This record gives sequence, structure tokens and C-alpha cells, in this order.
Amino acid sequence: MAEALVDLDVSDLEPPEPLLRATVALQNLPRGKALHMIHRLRPQLLYPEAERLGFESDTRQGPDGRCEIFFWRRDDPAAARAARTAAAALPPWRE
Repeated sequence: MAEALVDLDVSDLEPPEPLLRATVALQNLPRGKALHMIHRLRPQLLYPEAERLGFESDTRQGPDGRCEIFFWRRDDPAAARAARTAAAALPPWRE
């Protein structure tokens, strides 16, 4: 199932680089794949952009406290299944 995830770690980048890289990654994400993004904070500005591009997401707390977000296209059940399965291994994000 991990092969269905595309990893993007932006946790060491300064704004606006995480938002820019995530937007490009979403636009280029192949069908059947979900984006697994790791960030040090919850990227508030990314969610409306992802929704506009046709993505859903699940935000989780990584084992090291970083924010882990799984994105998939609304009309891609294989990617949704992969993202939800991976996300289920982590606790929900807490502000």
C-alpha cells in the first residue's frame, strides 16, 4: 500500500515554500496515488487550495509531533483507500 503514497516532507522549509511545493505536488499527483505530506504545523492555507483542486484530506499527528496530511482526489477510490489506511495508523491531529 505504501507504493500508493507519494511522500513530501516540507517540515524544514520556510513559508511560502511548503505551500508552493504542496500545490505543485497535488497538481502533478498521478491517479491512484495519494500525497503524504509532513509539515511541522497544520498548513491552514493549503486546505482551501487542495479543495479547489478537487482533493480531500485527513490530518494526523505523527509520532514525532509533526503534522502528517494525506491528500487524495475526490474521484479516486484507490488513492482514498490507500490514504485512509495509512492515516488510520496515526492519531487525529490536535491543535
